[in-house]
Amino acid sequence: MSNDSSYSPTDYNLSPLKMFMAMAAQHHPKFHFADFQGDFSSWKAKALPEVLETLGLWPDRVEPRARLIVEWIDRGIRKRRYLIDVAPFISASLQVNLPSSGGGPWPTLCCWHGHGPYGKDPVMGNVATQGIAENVSAHNYDYGHQMAEAGYVTYAIDWIASGERNDNKKPHFFNHNSHRDWCNLYYLHATMFGMTSLSINLAHGRAATDFVVTLPEVDSSRLGVMGLSGGGTMTLWSALTDSRFRAAEIICYSDLWEYFGIRDLNYCGMQVAPGLYRLVDLPDLQGLLAPLPLLVDIGVMDSCFQIDHSLECFHQVEEIYKAAGCPENLECDLFKGEHAWGGNLSKDFFGKHLQ
Repeated sequence: MSNDSSYSPTDYNLSPLKMFMAMAAQHHPKFHFADFQGDFSSWKAKALPEVLETLGLWPDRVEPRARLIVEWIDRGIRKRRYLIDVAPFISASLQVNLPSSGGGPWPTLCCWHGHGPYGKDPVMGNVATQGIAENVSAHNYDYGHQMAEAGYVTYAIDWIASGERNDNKKPHFFNHNSHRDWCNLYYLHATMFGMTSLSINLAHGRAATDFVVTLPEVDSSRLGVMGLSGGGTMTLWSALTDSRFRAAEIICYSDLWEYFGIRDLNYCGMQVAPGLYRLVDLPDLQGLLAPLPLLVDIGVMDSCFQIDHSLECFHQVEEIYKAAGCPENLECDLFKGEHAWGGNLSKDFFGKHLQ
């Protein structure tokens, strides 16, 4: 047994988190753009297939069996709630908001929600309780309603674990998760089947899009996607995996995984894929969207994704868009707010790229 007196107990680290932080500090992703020897086209051609492989298997497609449940008018916006099948064994509640002016077909936006107790409801402007009203006010969160007022069809579903697909809520009442995060539990379940929560949610979003583009009010040639925070995660991946989207707005989801993920624990099983950080950092992942028009919202006072690393992320994406020869396709709404939708450039941005 060794008893080297040159070491003290403080020379040993017993913290697993410190271990991961040290690993991240020394880590260089395989396809970090700044380190890549080659041009943008060869980088994207090599990186994107490996990145998409980390998603794992996708659920099979199914017929939507869409059923219109209710239609109502809210502050001049016509709103519909459908039930649709989105994959084997699972359905989703789909809301579609229709503009009040003109006859369509209109440009259309997929509006992903972020984390929080209410799922898609605040995003789509369903202010039914004080809690939802406060949620909308705190994050300028009802972009699905505001963009419908601006002349876009908007649509949304809940992620698994959120809104009407939160297993703790009625009609499910599965409460044996013992307060553990369903996001993380579903990630464990998904990987047991060779899937990820990302691939499942992306498949469900794709199924919603497949149905929405059949509606006569929708111009299927003018599709965009947007989302806040975790919805920014879904916006990024939706645009990477569905070529029908012609423009994307990532809202308050810019940072570096070493900091917001590994150090701050500011992510969950709904946002990660096995081996993803081995390949790319978040700015590389956003840069893989090029030449797709991309608007990035960054809050100066965002306490979720702090400005220091948010801007560093954006500047790295800028370099990738420059290398792709399309710097004009990248915009930033740097607003003096917290974790929220800036909303200052969105109408002009989507108007320019979807009209």
